[in-house]
Formats: sequence, structure tokens, C-alpha cells
Amino acid sequence: MTPRHLGRKSILTERQIAESRTILDVFPNPRPGRDYEIKFVFPEFTSICPVTGQPDFATITIVYVPNRLCVEMKSLKLYFFAYRNKGIFYEGVVNTILDDLSAALKPRRMTVTGDFAVRGGTSATVMASLKRKGQIRNPKFE
Repeated sequence: MTPRHLGRKSILTERQIAESRTILDVFPNPRPGRDYEIKFVFPEFTSICPVTGQPDFATITIVYVPNRLCVEMKSLKLYFFAYRNKGIFYEGVVNTILDDLSAALKPRRMTVTGDFAVRGGTSATVMASLKRKGQIRNPKFE
């Protein structure tokens, strides 16, 4: 599980942009026997409105309790960059990020929140969560 992006120039290929899940690098959880939260905040997220073609700006926040794997931060940043030219609704953004990260990491719990900037006089927040069956409930996470 050697990181593919760390310490290298970061230019995404067309395949990586089309299949952004392939960008994500993982590494072994250093404390798999302990529940602890990892939080990433990406305040410079952009995608494209599929109707108007205008840019959508958001802060994406990911909070998860790892199981056996953690996501490598530079690969996560590159993964977010792959959305810059994608036409996708807010709901699709948040749920796709949750799907991709949960497939790569199989975390114990994860919440992805998209705080989308005001456009047309309205802002939006979209949140999607998952909890693996058989896990202890954590009220902070729900």
C-alpha cells in the first residue's frame, strides 16, 4: 500500500477524472482496535451545475471512524479536484463521495457533508452517513 501520489507531481489523467475512485490511496490504520474520528475539511471544492453549466462552490467535510484502512490526504485532495469539471447535482456530489470513500475504506462510520455556497439566493447543505452493522452507536456521529 505505497502511496502513488505522495511526493509526485499531480496531474490527473482523463481516466482518473472519469473514474475518480481510482485516485484514492489508502494505508493501514495504525490503531485498528480503537474507535477514533478522522475529520477532513476541504473548503475549496468545486463542481459544475449540470443544468446551467455554472460552477458550484462548497466546503466538503468528511468525518469517519476507520476500520482497517485510512485514506491518504493528498490522494483525497486530488480526488476532490476530479470534480472540478463534472456536471453533478449537490446530492450526487455528497452521495458519490460517501460511496467512493466507503468502498475504498470500509469504515466503521462515515458522514460526508457538503455546505454549498449561495447561488440564486439560496445555500444548501447535504449530508449523507453510513454506519456498519454491529457497531456501537456514537451520538456525536448521528
